[in-house]
Amino acid sequence: MAISRRTILQGLGGALALPTLESDLNASGATNGGGPPLRFLVVGNPLGMHPDNFFPPDFGKDFTLSPTLKPLEWAKDRFTVFSHTDHGMKSGHGRELAFLSGVLPENSHAFAEKNMSLDQVIARQIGGDVRYPSIHAALQTGIRMVWNANGVELKPYTDPQKLFDHLFLNLSEKEKQTQRQTIARNGSILDAVGQQFAGVAASAGAADRERLDQFATSIRELERRFDTRQQWVGRDKPKFDISQHLDGEATVINRYNAIFDMVAYAFQTDLTRVATVAFPNELGYTDIHGVNRGYHACTHNGKDEQIVSELVAIETFQMEQLSRFMNQIDKIDEPGGDGSMLDHTVILFGSGMGYGGTHSNRDLPILVAGGGFNHLGHVDTRNAAGENMSLCNLYVTLMQRFGVERDSFNLSTGAFDLNHA
Repeated sequence: MAISRRTILQGLGGALALPTLESDLNASGATNGGGPPLRFLVVGNPLGMHPDNFFPPDFGKDFTLSPTLKPLEWAKDRFTVFSHTDHGMKSGHGRELAFLSGVLPENSHAFAEKNMSLDQVIARQIGGDVRYPSIHAALQTGIRMVWNANGVELKPYTDPQKLFDHLFLNLSEKEKQTQRQTIARNGSILDAVGQQFAGVAASAGAADRERLDQFATSIRELERRFDTRQQWVGRDKPKFDISQHLDGEATVINRYNAIFDMVAYAFQTDLTRVATVAFPNELGYTDIHGVNRGYHACTHNGKDEQIVSELVAIETFQMEQLSRFMNQIDKIDEPGGDGSMLDHTVILFGSGMGYGGTHSNRDLPILVAGGGFNHLGHVDTRNAAGENMSLCNLYVTLMQRFGVERDSFNLSTGAFDLNHA
């Protein structure tokens, strides 16, 4: 090969991944029918949910709301709870990293897109026409939920003020000039890589050409992204008032209110169409009524009723935040009378761990809301043999909703039928 994989990746700054080629081994934007744009939000935690309080006791559309889901009672027909779905992994900490891919980083070499997370697959599809292909927020790092095509973790903004600055603070003229120069320099690197890539393709074997064609498509997409970024540099960002959340006491509630409000407004103003919000495992929730311990500590409760009640209070808070966000965007009408923003926002809530109290990675707590789906209430996803469904089956369905033309994703065995209206 005239150029190494490492050289190409260094030249692109890790912006995209060159596919694994046989020669290496031998050497050793969403479619929505023309209507309002679709958006995608992932809300996740690394410790699962207390199963007795999260999963409803019965199945079907007329299911009984469980205690943790009570905040979503107003939207009971706007979401689906999935029981008996997971990534088929052994129990233990560390597996939750595979929440949005089904693939652990150490095993990612066996997959074409490594352990690229679902949100990034969707952002690659629909993020080219907005200022930010995706945004990520939490109040601490550590959940490790978002991974790009090179298997690199994308860390969240952990300070609401810095997230605000990123989304809504305009650059100075000097900063704009610096950004233009950076984009131009990256574009020049891409030109050089493209020329050398042509030499690689000319000498590739037949088995490598398909992978190289895919990589060529990625290069063209990245070129288009650089052009789009140049256009955005000179445009002012929308104005947003965050003072109501940040001028007062810096509680967990106020700070997450700020994060979710910024995501909602970023969706409304089309700054981005893909976002993730995480509740990290070491975060303290003692400003929530009845909580005296850290989140992680509450999962190791020994079935002590008091500690379990604190854990359920934390998980209920997470649902209250989700409910508040859903209610907020449901009140925003789409242009032309085409439903509300909730009807055009797919929301995935869940975790890569089933329940932190037992370190179980089985029976993951998964909920999908909004997005124009014909929601099914509470679904038992087991097959006739009683086997859990691969969570990646649901991910195939969500990708297809955003116009990603594929019928498989990592560990999937098919697609889950969740037809949209």
